[in-house]
Amino acid sequence: MKLSIITVCLNSETTIADTIHSVLGQSFSNYEYIIFDGGSTDNTLDIIKTFGSQITLIQGKDNGIFDAMNQAITLASGEIIGILNSDDFYSHNQVLGKVVSEFDSANVDSVYGDLIYVQRENIDRVWRIWKSGDFKKSNFDLGWAPPHPTFFVKKSIYQKYGVFDSDFRISGDYELMLRFLYKYEVSTAYLPDFMVKMRTGGNSSGKALSKVKSIAEDIRAWRVNALTPRFFTVPLKVLRKLPQFFVGQSNQ
Repeated sequence: MKLSIITVCLNSETTIADTIHSVLGQSFSNYEYIIFDGGSTDNTLDIIKTFGSQITLIQGKDNGIFDAMNQAITLASGEIIGILNSDDFYSHNQVLGKVVSEFDSANVDSVYGDLIYVQRENIDRVWRIWKSGDFKKSNFDLGWAPPHPTFFVKKSIYQKYGVFDSDFRISGDYELMLRFLYKYEVSTAYLPDFMVKMRTGGNSSGKALSKVKSIAEDIRAWRVNALTPRFFTVPLKVLRKLPQFFVGQSNQ
């Protein structure tokens, strides 16, 4: 199976090289790497261009990050699509190989795994650990969702059930996974592997307002799919993150 890995970026000069190296350093070789740049004005494009033909670079305008992802998905030629944010990176060089093996052995349309949050200025320091666990549809009612950077999906599923809803600004990834896994019951498999490391601890300005908007969008994600969450679903989505901090602290 051929993979398409997609990264969307904008002024990501401090992190994009780590993201790129983690993709190009994978032992699995049957993939294409697409980067969509939404108009960077720093050194991001110069960094990307140093990797030459190893990357398919798209420069364009977008109506937000999810619209940019949609444009890249349209151009992807792989059977399986994975999306890696511009300040995230794969944890080791076996990630893509393990993902393809899981697709083959489990005979599913999607695969997800585990994620580690690391400090922005010290990526060796663990901040949170997100262990997804086995999939059960009912877990969505309890606030569960897999970490989106570990979520790999066959392109045929995007073609059948739609791409990201670009009206969302924060929770478009949650809405898409809810639509695929809960509404349409797309087959999936849990790969118990820490696949991605995500930087955290950035600028906290506006964080409270962003969290309020995120909660509102989480609720809307259910409603746009003609679904009704339990009264505790969205609050639990926030609360279930708390144990991740304690696990992360114990592993430092």
